[in-house]
Amino acid sequence: MTRKKIELDVDFIGGQEGLTKEEEKALSDFFKKRKLTPQQRSTKNRTKTVKRSKTTT
Repeated sequence: MTRKKIELDVDFIGGQEGLTKEEEKALSDFFKKRKLTPQQRSTKNRTKTVKRSKTTT
């Protein structure tokens, strides 16, 4: 069984006014935080590896 895709006729989402300064700051902070989050996760999950030197017997 296949599903039909419903195409929405939407020109804009939300009001037609521009963003307020508070809304712009909130969005900016959100995206900055979102951008930093993956970097913080990768540094937390990284473990230090000890380089072993080859020993000859």
